[in-house]
Amino acid sequence: MTITHNLGYPRIGAHRELKFALEALWHGKSGENALRATAAELREENWRQQADLSLAPIGDFSLYDQVLDMSATLGNLPERARANEGSSLDAYFRIARGRASSDTACCSVHAGEMTKWFDTNYHYIVPEFSAGTTFSLNADRLLEQLAEARAQGLTAKPVIIGPVTYLWLGKAQDGSNPLDLLPDLLPIYRELLEKIAAAGAEWVQIDEPALVTELSADWRHAFALAYHDLKTTPVKLLLTTYFGELRENLQLACELPIAGVHLDAISAHGEVSQLADWLPAHKVLSLGVINGRNIWKTDLNATLDWLEPLKEKLEERLWLAPSCSLLHVPVDLESETTLDPEIGNWLAFARQKLQELGILAKALDHGREAVSQELKANLGAVESRRQSARVHNPAVAQALSAITPELGARKSPFSARAALQKQRFQLPAYPTTTIGSFPQTPEIRQARKEFRQGTLAPQDYTVRIKEEIAYCVERQEALGLDVLVHGEAERNDMVEYFGEQLEGYVFSRFGWVQSYGSRCVKPPILFGDITRPNAMTVDWIRYAQSLTDKPLKGMLTGPVTILNWSFVRDDQPRRDTCLQLALAVREEVQDLENAGVGIIQIDEAALREGLPLRQSDWNGYLEWAIEAFRISANGVGDDTQIHTHMCYSQFNDIIGAIARMDADVITIETSRSNMELLDAFKGFEYPNDIGPGVYDIHSPNTPKAAQVTSLMKKAAERIPAQRLWINPDCGLKTRRWEEVIPALEAMVAAAKELRAHH
Repeated sequence: MTITHNLGYPRIGAHRELKFALEALWHGKSGENALRATAAELREENWRQQADLSLAPIGDFSLYDQVLDMSATLGNLPERARANEGSSLDAYFRIARGRASSDTACCSVHAGEMTKWFDTNYHYIVPEFSAGTTFSLNADRLLEQLAEARAQGLTAKPVIIGPVTYLWLGKAQDGSNPLDLLPDLLPIYRELLEKIAAAGAEWVQIDEPALVTELSADWRHAFALAYHDLKTTPVKLLLTTYFGELRENLQLACELPIAGVHLDAISAHGEVSQLADWLPAHKVLSLGVINGRNIWKTDLNATLDWLEPLKEKLEERLWLAPSCSLLHVPVDLESETTLDPEIGNWLAFARQKLQELGILAKALDHGREAVSQELKANLGAVESRRQSARVHNPAVAQALSAITPELGARKSPFSARAALQKQRFQLPAYPTTTIGSFPQTPEIRQARKEFRQGTLAPQDYTVRIKEEIAYCVERQEALGLDVLVHGEAERNDMVEYFGEQLEGYVFSRFGWVQSYGSRCVKPPILFGDITRPNAMTVDWIRYAQSLTDKPLKGMLTGPVTILNWSFVRDDQPRRDTCLQLALAVREEVQDLENAGVGIIQIDEAALREGLPLRQSDWNGYLEWAIEAFRISANGVGDDTQIHTHMCYSQFNDIIGAIARMDADVITIETSRSNMELLDAFKGFEYPNDIGPGVYDIHSPNTPKAAQVTSLMKKAAERIPAQRLWINPDCGLKTRRWEEVIPALEAMVAAAKELRAHH
């Protein structure tokens, strides 16, 4: 029989139960026991949904982040987390968010650096190393979950991050080489695997996605060293890769002394036959045949066309799984009772993807006739989508064909534009601003809920939102900020809000996906050609600007971010879809300018996460991504100031591409890295203005003016002071006003101090 397994399941719960349990703990409304009880219930339900699998994953469930979990398992939480009193969970959350639920501001610590998990919108906490790092095993979390799963009657497969990828993901705080720690790390892994075996597990999924990246000879050699060291452990290791092709690492993966290899057959389909040929006859080949990162139904008949010959060749050695963890998709499509039924028939969420996996396995084991009805229904859905007139719009195709290089060019170079903008806005040195969003208060959420439910009339909803906007503008003026925003009270999400007003999108109600910790997003579903029927933000921005004499930014999400933070159609190149979005955003930019808005921010927070995982593939993506941004931004006059924002992205290696965006001002996240991201500017003369984020909005810690001043002085060592702005590192949507006001007061005070010495 064909072995089926899963690499990981969504842990937030079908109704975000984990999110609410976490926030209740952090806000002091419940205790650790309540959180642990909710977590146990979610694991039980997750395993119930995976009961038909041959092997169910354990250890994929996390209270915040699986990489931070691995750091805790390996005894590698930074000393600052352990220096405070409290439980092990307190220490864990101090690194996750800077403060545990039991902490007060006086004993908070700085959170661990956070960055994107490969090319996804999931964020992980970066492991911290130094030359003196030591490791010690704490296997309790894994062993407890293994016992829970076995008690539920499951054949469990523990999931861990492999030793080489763990080191590869981390950062040495003292400039040392993380690879030097491998000899000290491997005994901890051996001990962990021995404990897992003693607890009754036969297989361990050991994730090594670093193998799909370009590795130096030292890192490639580290894989050989690590797995020859671990080969005598009493469990079978399934080396798991995902998100890309193995390429030059394919032979290395085949030759490692392991029991099996998992290949993402969605993103590396061209390597399936080669891997099947090269893998020794005693090793398992696991293929990720269901897309774990997107929500379209699998074409099961087409998949069987290439799987059936492999099954005949490999027999019991062929295993089936999703391409990667299902962490990246929503939980259950059956919850979506209000979704457009035609488009809903084209979709599959996590639960449905496992059902598809079961159909494929049954067809391989018993023939297609055993699942003929399921295959017929699947074919009908696939053909319905392929032929639907709702997907393709000839007018959009014509607009794309009419794009010329001139659409992406400003009239004058930055130096000329900057002079005109300085004259127009009369801003002081170190101008202060925010990234765009302000707290989404319970009152705002309630008004939006009532409006959506039809219990609040449109005119009354408008009045309520305008009251929130007026309050936000008033608070910013009282704080003394130089460039204001309207606060985005009307927006549920920076991507979904725009998708709701564009043709070519549909939306789920419960399609939540974890971004980090308790932060969940609900990506809109981009199914067809994009058009913009009406202005999307102009009325709100015009109203906000009418309340103040200070300049106020129009706030938009850029085309690349809308693309990367949506579930995107897979029936045409991503470039084409992105350019469609660019043309729509361009129309909005021009309408804002015509309405008198002089500063327009086009956020491209997700620009870097769309990069291919191999640097040799970057240029193609960056070419069309930068083209899309420039098309959206550059149809304005020279005295209109264009801003953009990027968050939680290592961008030093694409600084040249960022410069080509030619935004007048770029704001970036630098606070968690203590301005290390600005090292890119040591060797690159960035030509335009820049606002390095001076405090971490994802932590409840309140910055001091002296801290902000110190960070800005560091920034001024790399960038001329006359081109520096002061701002938080991201939007303030998730914070409370009582946290926001003192933080911004400190920021403004720092700006005044810096100006006094300018």
